[in-house]
Amino acid sequence: MIQNITVIGSGTMGNGIAHTFAQNGFKISLVDISSESLVKALQTIANNLDRQIKKGAIEESVKTSTLSNITTYTDLKAGAANADLVIEAATENKEIKLSLFKQLSELCKADAIVASNTSSISITQIAAATNRPDKVIGMHFMNPVPVMKLVEVIRGYATGDATINTIMQLSRDLGKNPVEVNDYPGFVANRILMPMINEAIYTLFEGVAGVAEIDTVMKLGMAHPMGPLQLADFIGLDVCLAILRVLYDGFGNQKYAPCPLLVNMVTAGHLGVKSGNGFYTYTPGNKEVIVASKFAHS
Repeated sequence: MIQNITVIGSGTMGNGIAHTFAQNGFKISLVDISSESLVKALQTIANNLDRQIKKGAIEESVKTSTLSNITTYTDLKAGAANADLVIEAATENKEIKLSLFKQLSELCKADAIVASNTSSISITQIAAATNRPDKVIGMHFMNPVPVMKLVEVIRGYATGDATINTIMQLSRDLGKNPVEVNDYPGFVANRILMPMINEAIYTLFEGVAGVAEIDTVMKLGMAHPMGPLQLADFIGLDVCLAILRVLYDGFGNQKYAPCPLLVNMVTAGHLGVKSGNGFYTYTPGNKEVIVASKFAHS
């Protein structure tokens, strides 16, 4: 039975995953190398719980119990020692993930399941770095985790049926809708989504239309809640670029080649919401979305 869960990485996805499990009564060990990041993560969770209280979705007591279910660690060994399940939500970098999973296979209990929230990196390759490939699985949550219902559950080549069944049921226990997919580059979500985002960036790059116009066409014409360029900003342009490179390397097909404009933006540090600028400009505390001056009509 899974009760103690370790989440590695306290960024946007990590704190969202910790929040969701803690609110559903699980004991969470939240691990990050930065104590400042952990403090920020707990504040983010508290703020999100406050919003739920304001909307009447939860009582104040739920906030108290949720936060009390989370313990923070900067030491991986201490944080993973009692875990029944570890969910890695570190940066989307293959070398970092392989190193983490090798360590986890040595630090965790023999029966612990180790999952990755990776959005594109091979679960089979990650599992091969461990001593328990049958217990390695992908558990790809969507952002924002407390709100979005989908969990893409990725079966690696060696993932055991018992591991799949446990994670599918656990996802349902969280009130999520899990979908099992096989381990190929980009899985399902990003294999479909990222080429669309990349094509939207090419459409801007080639001067077919402006940022607002491209996003408006997709919102009003295709009923998307958010245009692809704004969505790219929300995901993080560096993350989009990393996923496209995984797709391009995995399939060798030119249709996955990242647009040069995306490469330049990431190189310049224009990463979207996280940096305050991307295709749009973002100001803390201001919900208004303004097209970045770089792309505004003169």
